[in-house]
Amino acid sequence: MAEPGEDAAAAAAAAEQPEPAPAPAASTKYVLITGGVVSGLGKGVTASSVGVVLKACGLRVTCIKIDPYLNTDAGTMSPFEHGEVFVLDDGGEVDLDLGNYERFLDVTLTRDNNITTGKIYQSVIEKERRGDYLGKTVQVVPHVTDEIKQWIQSVSSVPVDGQTRPADVCVIELGGTVGDIESMPFIEALRQLSFSLGKDNFCLIHVSLVPVLGVVGEQKTKPTQHSVRELRALGLTPDLLACRSAQPLIGSVKEKLSQFCHVPVENILNIHDVPNLWHVPLILRNQKVHEAIIKQLNLGRSAGPPELRDWTQMAESYDDLKNSVKIALVGKYTNLTDSYLSVVKALLHASVACSLKPSIQWIAASDLEDATATSAPDAHAKAWETLKGSSCILIPGGFGDRGISGMILAAKYARENKVPYLGICLGMQISVIEMSRNVLGLKDADSEEFNSETPSRVVMYMPEVSKTHMGNTMRLGCRRTFFRRTDCLTSKLYGSPEHVDERHRHRYEVNPSFVAMLENAGLHFVGCDESGKRMEPEPASTYEQVVELQDHPFYIGVQFHPEFKSRPRRPSPPFTGLILAAAEYMGTPANNSNGHVGTSE
Repeated sequence: MAEPGEDAAAAAAAAEQPEPAPAPAASTKYVLITGGVVSGLGKGVTASSVGVVLKACGLRVTCIKIDPYLNTDAGTMSPFEHGEVFVLDDGGEVDLDLGNYERFLDVTLTRDNNITTGKIYQSVIEKERRGDYLGKTVQVVPHVTDEIKQWIQSVSSVPVDGQTRPADVCVIELGGTVGDIESMPFIEALRQLSFSLGKDNFCLIHVSLVPVLGVVGEQKTKPTQHSVRELRALGLTPDLLACRSAQPLIGSVKEKLSQFCHVPVENILNIHDVPNLWHVPLILRNQKVHEAIIKQLNLGRSAGPPELRDWTQMAESYDDLKNSVKIALVGKYTNLTDSYLSVVKALLHASVACSLKPSIQWIAASDLEDATATSAPDAHAKAWETLKGSSCILIPGGFGDRGISGMILAAKYARENKVPYLGICLGMQISVIEMSRNVLGLKDADSEEFNSETPSRVVMYMPEVSKTHMGNTMRLGCRRTFFRRTDCLTSKLYGSPEHVDERHRHRYEVNPSFVAMLENAGLHFVGCDESGKRMEPEPASTYEQVVELQDHPFYIGVQFHPEFKSRPRRPSPPFTGLILAAAEYMGTPANNSNGHVGTSE
């Protein structure tokens, strides 16, 4: 008896096959960013910066990040392992580089703009189980590589800037380092894609390291030579080199790289250390990266000279700032700043809008707890000294019970001493727990996440999320929050709308049974989800999204993550409010350039 699909496969094989038609002209061109020598060279910033320059030339740009790990997404990965999990409007939990793309290019990406090995293999296996391959042996080549190519071309055709037609250019960043075994299927797929599209539709930029050795500081080219040799052995040849170095490359080094890497001297770019990352698009523009890419992709009729006056003013204005604001960031992952990358960027955007430089004071929450095995006496004293010396306090999101007592102490200090406070997600829940314990007198008040047996579950598990599976089971993505009063401070910060749309990532919520008691104690719940607007009379279970403390200059908690939608020229209102309140607290004038954001009252 024939195996399933065998007859169909045999019939297909016996059928006369016509000559393949020539590939149609690509509507979207591709710029591939690869990395060599070591990881962490800044491929994401390079990809984002290339996109900024091309967009400044009048081209429409989209981005794809390829992560060769087997996870289907970044949602279940530890911040220590992979840094921040960035959340998109559609609920995609993706690599933090997609946050760089959104911030630099001011676009709205989707979960499909982040390709992982797990997603590719999952799709291939689903097709195999359905019998889509007609009984054939499923292999890396052609089935996995075809899936990668189809995914890239499908996603690149989806507009991400609010327009209807596909982008002119898709910038693809391949994660990891050339030569990594897990990236081999992607390298092969990209080789095939470059061949089928043709040179006019594909440009490769290889990011490499030029280290400095010896007393005289000699810039060494050998690591880059070997990296390019590895890349060429895999069938890809770079059109441009982006060389990372501490100082600008000298002319002889560029000539040597050109000779041994087969890249024209004018196509060897140098991304040296800069005062802030906003300078990277400018140094690429100054080295005419746009001219090289436009020539390679034959885009001369579609692109003009880059217009980056506004971007230049933004980068240079930051360098000229004199006054700084000390921000105490009390968190769980303070040893790895990438764990809070979007929070750091949102603080930067808000501070610059207020003509201040952010000075983030990293405080491990566990160090604020009593000097025990988790907090040495010296670390404990230093943590409290740092907290008390800061002009505002921010508690970001997080999971797990480590450091929770320290966060509660920080929230208590902010409440009692009128220090400006912003709690995000977990930070909002911390303010609820702190008020319940220290104002309502509920000493056993806690979150179900930390103590499921307590009778005072002021923060509870959301009923609609899974308790057995961790991946993609939280409340995720862009959700609407309605303000109960448009005269509340948070609404004013947003410009007094009836509602705002922000991104969520949480599986716990404030227990509605305790809301009335907390309101009477002065913690006002001023924002709720759509159920509070939709159901009459007041619903039995409304998801509370925003809290404000009565008789405090600035004490706000939000269940959503406003940092994910912050942009350099459109800072997040809660962050801007925090910085303005901190400036007032420390008596430093702040120039608020964002017209609709008001000061605290």
